[in-house]
Amino acid sequence: PGILHGRNSRHPVRRMLRVGDRQALQIISLKAGQATRDIERRVLGRPQHQATHRVAEDIRFLGQARLDELLGVLPEDLVIKDPDLLAGYQRDEADLCAYGRPVAVVRPRETAQVAAVVQLAGRHRVPVVAQGARTGLAGAANALDGSIVVSFTGMDRILEIDPVNRIAVVQPGVVNADLNRAAAAHGLRYPPDPGSWESSTVGGNAATNAGGMCCVKYGVTAEYVLGLEVVLPSGEIVTLGGKRVK
Repeated sequence: PGILHGRNSRHPVRRMLRVGDRQALQIISLKAGQATRDIERRVLGRPQHQATHRVAEDIRFLGQARLDELLGVLPEDLVIKDPDLLAGYQRDEADLCAYGRPVAVVRPRETAQVAAVVQLAGRHRVPVVAQGARTGLAGAANALDGSIVVSFTGMDRILEIDPVNRIAVVQPGVVNADLNRAAAAHGLRYPPDPGSWESSTVGGNAATNAGGMCCVKYGVTAEYVLGLEVVLPSGEIVTLGGKRVK
C-alpha cells in the first residue's frame, strides 16, 4: 500500500512508513538493490552502473558516418550530442532501474521526423528509446548504452479540442495540466490525474496507463484514449482507432 499511495514521490516507501519502521525500510531498500544487481548480472553480464559510459566509445562502435546519417534527417537544433547534456536524459525517477548513456538525443517536432529517425536506426540496428518528461517510476524511459533517445517534449501542441464531441487531439509531449487547462476553457475536464500531472506528458501517461486519485471514480488513461498515431520499428506510420467509435 505504501508504494501504491506514494508512487509519485521520489522515495515512495519512505514517505508512507512510520518513524519506527526506518530499520525495516533500510533492509527492504538493500534487498531491492541487490535483486536489481543480480538481474543486471544475469541479463547484461555485468552491473549496468559499472559500465563505462563514454560517448566517444559508443560513437566509434556505431561509426561516425552512420551516426551522422541518423542525425542528419533532423535540423541541427533538434539534436543533442553534448555529453554533459546527454547525462540529463539517461533515466527517469526510478532509483533502482539500470540505465545507460545515449549517443544522442533527438527532439522531433512532427511524426514524419520520428519515423525518419526510427527507420534509419532500425537499418543500422541502433536502439531507440522514447522519452516524455521522465517523471515515471518504472524505468521505462531509461536510456541504453549507445542508444538514440527520442524526446517528445518538443511535440507539445494541442491540435484540436472538439467540445461538442468532447474529444481532444494532442501531440504526445503535451503536459497533462496544460490539456486540463485547455479543456476547462470549454467547460470540460480531462480526469486522469497522476501525481505528476503538472509536469508529466500525455504520451508518457498513455505508455504507462497512468492514473491518480480520481481514477477510482473516473478511470485511468487507457479509458480516455480513442486513437493513436504510431511509428512502428520499420518507420511505418499507422493510425489505430480514431475519433469515431461504433
